[in-house]
Amino acid sequence: MNTETQLQERSQNQCELCCAAEHLAPYVVAPSEESIYLCAECRSQLENPSTLNAAHWHCLNDSMWSTVPAVQVMAYRILTVLNDQDRLDMLYLEEDLLSWAKAQPLSAPAAIGAEAACVRDSNGTILSEGDSVTLIKDLDVKGAGFTAKRGTIVKNIRLTNDPRHIEGKINGSTIVLVAAYMKKV
Repeated sequence: MNTETQLQERSQNQCELCCAAEHLAPYVVAPSEESIYLCAECRSQLENPSTLNAAHWHCLNDSMWSTVPAVQVMAYRILTVLNDQDRLDMLYLEEDLLSWAKAQPLSAPAAIGAEAACVRDSNGTILSEGDSVTLIKDLDVKGAGFTAKRGTIVKNIRLTNDPRHIEGKINGSTIVLVAAYMKKV
């Protein structure tokens, strides 16, 4: 049985990262010779990390839990380039897999590394100084004694030094908000 047939059986003819069912082909997870089965979109983004689209990689919420070591390694590499510390903290890799993942990280140019460190909303959209956002869940505002309700619009946001947070005014109080609980208007 050849490698591609084995990959088809293991993956049930789906991309092992995003579950797409079209334009599938093996992808070698260097420096090992082990392969995973990927769709054209995933392969394209991995071969040119400057095109990484954070919205596409929400699929890693499921695939990072794969029992296939090569899939876990690729999830780690992608999350590292996206600077997604929350999911990296959840992803546990054995010491040998972590060494494999770090042995050949995705080569993202400096500009992409900077973009990955940008502040992103819950959908992966990059937020800029002065944007307006909407809360996607109720948030208790510590120290101010109120709850910011879902759907509240925060106008003219300011960016902080931490790419996970933004500053904005709600009920006349300037507060720090978690960008993952925002959606760009």
